[in-house]
Amino acid sequence: MNILVIGAGGREHALAWQCAKDNNVQQVCVAPGNAGTALEHKCKNVVLESGTSDADHSPIIEFCQNNAIDMVIVGPEAPLVTGIIDACRDAGIQAWGPTAYCAQLEGSKTFAKEFMAANNIPTAAYQGFTDAESAKAYVNEQGAPIVIKADGLAAGKGVIVAETVEQANEAIDDMLADNKFGDAGSRVVIEQFLQGEEASFICMIDGDNILPMATSQDHKRAFEGDTGPNTGGMGAYSPAPVVTQDVHDRVMAQVIQPVVNAMKAAGHPYTGFLYAGLMIDDAGNPFVIEFNCRLGDPETQPILMRLKSSIVDLVTQGLAGQLPNQAEWDTRSSLGIVVASRGYPESSSKGDDITGLPAISTDYTESVKVFYAGAAIDPNDAQSVITDGGRVLCVTALANNIIGAQQKALAVTAAISFDGAHYRRDIGHHAIARDHA
Repeated sequence: MNILVIGAGGREHALAWQCAKDNNVQQVCVAPGNAGTALEHKCKNVVLESGTSDADHSPIIEFCQNNAIDMVIVGPEAPLVTGIIDACRDAGIQAWGPTAYCAQLEGSKTFAKEFMAANNIPTAAYQGFTDAESAKAYVNEQGAPIVIKADGLAAGKGVIVAETVEQANEAIDDMLADNKFGDAGSRVVIEQFLQGEEASFICMIDGDNILPMATSQDHKRAFEGDTGPNTGGMGAYSPAPVVTQDVHDRVMAQVIQPVVNAMKAAGHPYTGFLYAGLMIDDAGNPFVIEFNCRLGDPETQPILMRLKSSIVDLVTQGLAGQLPNQAEWDTRSSLGIVVASRGYPESSSKGDDITGLPAISTDYTESVKVFYAGAAIDPNDAQSVITDGGRVLCVTALANNIIGAQQKALAVTAAISFDGAHYRRDIGHHAIARDHA
């Protein structure tokens, strides 16, 4: 079996690594991939031409047809929102992910909020705006803290948690007046600030059947103590103890099942990964902060470190409408620490030599794995790896508990070096605090 993984981040490295573990897989092609997928066992990077527009997926279709690709797994959100799954299906290619209609849950905050309101899915109160003055008037009326979101895709950075009215108004100006996020910020959604603890709840869905994946918690803020600007994610761990069995049951009944039912009723059955970013209040009530139409990053890395079932088998069953309701998971805890480049999240650095990386191993029993993201092979030295983006690496470890996984990941992270490297040393602090309460 030959598989094509679309994407270039740590999530895609983790997906390719898991796919390559399956004995029935001959080769995993990754488009465009990164240094990790270039070096991984049974994997190779492929460079595809760009289509004539974001919605033109013909280069991917042609590659699949010319290279005997049996299955496509799409990592990032942008091609899903522009209809890559629809294009693959039209061409008779097996592809895992939601259609463009379903991917609007991530592609438009307004669509997602209206969908949740129509289907009684718990979420924060909100209003949408295209005019800066009207948005500011609403903020002045509501007060702070308050959340300002760019309506469209903004690579995980289009969310501002404003502590003051002044910060909120500045965010509104950035999005609506100064066009900081381009078309993604031409409309904003302003939400009530929710209190509680966050969790990531990710499922595989085949239109009818739901397979909940291991729970996890992301750390969005750039600096320790959950301070600083929002990022695409500075680390994650699994499982998330805030998701008790009671909370799990509530999420399935109040969030996930209503999505599946409503999409099917609308004539657009949801297939692929569905990510619900949640806020869990003190009473265990879940509220949806956001939907993503794909696996999270960096949550994927610790989640897939714990997956013992074959991801290829699960996707194959999902494509056949026969997804099981559970998978086999390592009982140990997993934790990933993102190592970011100079200036992230406002900017990033490229071309800096990375030293101290452990060798990419074909031994799948290892309890530490470094997943590459914004990292590339040095064009002048095939034996060297250089920075190539904001989030460069995700050092992921397995241990008997979260603090053990944290310490193991920190030990490996400390040996890795490049100019401007920075990372959080407190990933997993919520779970560790619970263990020591």
